[in-house]
Amino acid sequence: MFKAPLHGVDTVPMIEATLEVAGKPMDKNQLLYEEFLNYLSVEKGLAQNTLDAYRRDLSHYDAFLKKEKVSDWSKVSRTHIMKYLNAESTRGLESSSIARGLVSVKLFHRFLTKERYVPGDITSVLESPKLWKKLPQFLTSSEMESLLKMPDNKKPGGLRDLALLECLYATGMRVSEITEISVEHVYLDNKFIKCRGKGDKERLVPLGSVAVTACQAYLSRVRAKMKAKTDHFFLGRNGTGLTRQYVWQMIKKYARLAGIAKVITPHTFRHSFATHLLERGADLRVVQELLGHSDISTTQIYTHVSGNRLKSVHAKFHPRG
Repeated sequence: MFKAPLHGVDTVPMIEATLEVAGKPMDKNQLLYEEFLNYLSVEKGLAQNTLDAYRRDLSHYDAFLKKEKVSDWSKVSRTHIMKYLNAESTRGLESSSIARGLVSVKLFHRFLTKERYVPGDITSVLESPKLWKKLPQFLTSSEMESLLKMPDNKKPGGLRDLALLECLYATGMRVSEITEISVEHVYLDNKFIKCRGKGDKERLVPLGSVAVTACQAYLSRVRAKMKAKTDHFFLGRNGTGLTRQYVWQMIKKYARLAGIAKVITPHTFRHSFATHLLERGADLRVVQELLGHSDISTTQIYTHVSGNRLKSVHAKFHPRG
């Protein structure tokens, strides 16, 4: 990986002549970003989706600094970073996206300091913006039932879609996790799936009997008859794995057919999974394990969702509500 020639010196030029990398021009800033992302991948074990998000954040940061005509990393100040965050806010980004952008910038400057590209970390005293906890969108049990009736199980594609949707709802997996599931990690006889989540962490997630039945039908009547080009459990018509974009569009299609007006994404299934478990008395720690959350505070937002649901039911049906 390219090292800046002034490595270990107090000043490091930011904008220099471009270099050829894999046949494409890449300036030294971009090479430094790639070195940083490689460090996160190798040393920190971050998932590719996270690395891609950091790469996008740094691209915006780089464009901002070039617009500000900052040509030396040691000349970047806290004022520049605050102006950058304000520009991102003006761009219409939500606070969660701005907060993640700041994390990307802070990690990068920490890296610059660690590798002695700059003498000190100017971001060490910057705090992430306070985030409003947004209650996640979820489907009611009846809405979920309606949506799951939409795939045509008389057609191969419908059988596959039904199995995928039942798995999403039964496990609460992320769309990136379910599209990467391999055949060898789906244990239908034992009713569980082994999936790989954020930070490359593996976890076992139980499958309900309805999801198992749907998967068995798909496996025997559809996948077994296909010329698979990969070991992915869920395959497209050409025998390769499904993309996240396909799953997104498929869910939107079935939600529309079910007459559901809410904005639905694959993550809506994850939110619904957690909410329905807690509404029925599941322990928060168990839900945390099932979702693969490293911090229970991430899971606690669902207690607000189920709490609001309980309040509305109480207000509607209690004589003194």
